[in-house]
Amino acid sequence: MIKYSVRLFLNKRIRAIWDDDNSKWWYSAVDVIFALTDSTSPRIYWNAAKRRHPELNTFCRQLKLYAEDGKKYLSDVIDEIGVKKLGFILPNKNNENFRKWIEGHLDPVDEQSKRKAHTLFESDILDLSLVGKTKLLQQIHAYLFEGIYNFAGKIRTRTISKGGFVFANGDFLPQVLKDIDGMPDNTFQEIVDKYIEMNIAHPFMEGNGRSTRIWLDFLLKERLQKCVDWSKIEKNDYLSAMKESPINSKPIFDLLNNALTDEINNREIFMKGIDYSYYYEEEE
Repeated sequence: MIKYSVRLFLNKRIRAIWDDDNSKWWYSAVDVIFALTDSTSPRIYWNAAKRRHPELNTFCRQLKLYAEDGKKYLSDVIDEIGVKKLGFILPNKNNENFRKWIEGHLDPVDEQSKRKAHTLFESDILDLSLVGKTKLLQQIHAYLFEGIYNFAGKIRTRTISKGGFVFANGDFLPQVLKDIDGMPDNTFQEIVDKYIEMNIAHPFMEGNGRSTRIWLDFLLKERLQKCVDWSKIEKNDYLSAMKESPINSKPIFDLLNNALTDEINNREIFMKGIDYSYYYEEEE
C-alpha cells in the first residue's frame, strides 16, 4: 500500500512516501536539499552531495513521487536516518532548526502530533481495508508520531507498565495482537471489547491512547456508521472507566455508548474529539 504526504519545514514542501512493509517514511532528497539550502539547483546539489558522501547511498533508494505536473516520476528518496545525516553534513543556516524539526523538538510532542491528527479528516493516508486490525493502528501511530518518536508505528519489544498496571508482555505481544485481530467486531459490544483488549496490549512505547481512540472511531464508522463525540466524556470519568475495564467493561461501555453520534462526516466533531482525546493524556 503506497501513501503520499507533504511535510512543511519553514513553509517549504517536502514530499514523503510511506513504506508499508517497513512502517517508515521516505523523503524526497531534492526537497530536503532545497529546504536546507535554498539552492536554486537542488537536484545538482543532491547529486554532488551523493558523490562527496557515498555513505548517503546506504539510506537512499528510488521511488515514484508526484511532481508539480501531477504525474509520478522515479525519484531519489532518503529515510529519516539519511535525512538526519544529510542535515548534519551540509553547511547551512537552517541546520539546527532542521535537526529539531526532524527530531520533533521544535514544538511539544502533543502539539505536533495533534496537528497531524487534525489532518486525518481529509487525508487518505490510511488503508481503511485494515479497519479493526493492528496494521491500521500502526499506520495511525506512524502518521501521528513520525519525526517525533523513532519508534513511530513500531510494535514495542519491551514490557511496560503504568500506574502499577503491567501491559502485555513484550515477548508475547505479537501473538496477543494476532489474537486481537481475530476478535469479532460487528456489534458495539464486540467493538468495545476489542478496544479494551487493544488498550491492555498497549502496542507502542508511547502514544497508545491517542492513536487507539482514533483507531476505535474508524472501526465504529466502518461497522456501525457511528463515532464517539469525545467532548461528551469527562477526562476523569474516561480514565477511571479505562482503568477498571480489564475487570469490568460496563463503565467504559456506558460512557462510549452515551457519547455515540451518527455525524461521522462532521468535521467540527472530529476536530473537537481530537482535542479532547489529547486532553486525556495531559498531566494534571
